[in-house]
Amino acid sequence: MTDALDDIAAVLERTGEYRVLRRLNPLVPAPAPPDEPTYLGLVLDTETTGLDPACDEVIELGIVAFTYGQSGRIYRVRHRFNQLHQPGKPIPEAVTRLTGITDADVAGKRIDDAAVAALAAKARVVIAHNARFDRRMCEVRWPFFAELNWACSCHQIDWRDEGHEAARLGGLLADHGRFHNGHRAIDDCEALLWLLAQPLRRSGRLALAALLEAARRPTVRLWASDAPFALKDRLKDRNYRWSSRRRCWYIDLDEAQIEIERSFLSREIYGGSLPGLPADRFTARDRFSRRADPEA
Repeated sequence: MTDALDDIAAVLERTGEYRVLRRLNPLVPAPAPPDEPTYLGLVLDTETTGLDPACDEVIELGIVAFTYGQSGRIYRVRHRFNQLHQPGKPIPEAVTRLTGITDADVAGKRIDDAAVAALAAKARVVIAHNARFDRRMCEVRWPFFAELNWACSCHQIDWRDEGHEAARLGGLLADHGRFHNGHRAIDDCEALLWLLAQPLRRSGRLALAALLEAARRPTVRLWASDAPFALKDRLKDRNYRWSSRRRCWYIDLDEAQIEIERSFLSREIYGGSLPGLPADRFTARDRFSRRADPEA
């Protein structure tokens, strides 16, 4: 039956009038002995009762542990972990509609903290498709995640430059002719690991290689202190963000871009002069963490 359906799908695709999406199967790397040093990586996803790490809880944690090389090649899937957790309050209806997880599903369930710690203890990097969210949720429940290197496959790969319209996980899969059961933790992990093993559309690089390169580069947060309020739109157009806590505009940049940005600020914002602007330097150890958040 599978072969017959594949034949039908191929006929439809050849007409040029149809696109057929195939269900994503978990990644099975081709068996090959590594010819480079290898490390343990974790792909991680959470489902939660809401968006606020201070008051919401993780109700599902998915992790896929894998062996990879510096080249970005994935050699082996080592372990799959997925557990539910009963929160201290009922799951909001909106969350159940999105994830399908009900109060009955999580009743009496608790995520094995020791098992999570054992996986994290060996990891060289933790990858999430929105690390700014997943990292903060994890750090509240499992503080040891604050000491690990994190990478964000959503924001640290330039998907648009590689020919995709957006960085949403389901959309990226669809661009590769695949679909999955989204908004369940282990399914999102499997989908992301599969994507990371694929070559990027335009550059041809393995997606994981591009992500690791971006994660290794330090970034600098430059603060446009005392910038004239009348020029706020010029800053916004250049992707500056406003920190209500520090009452200041800021932008995150690769180190190589700092002098270019200082020249822009001198010319366009400060009228030819340049005050001593504060700057913070971040690496994968603290990037996306709550402690690196200007609103925290």
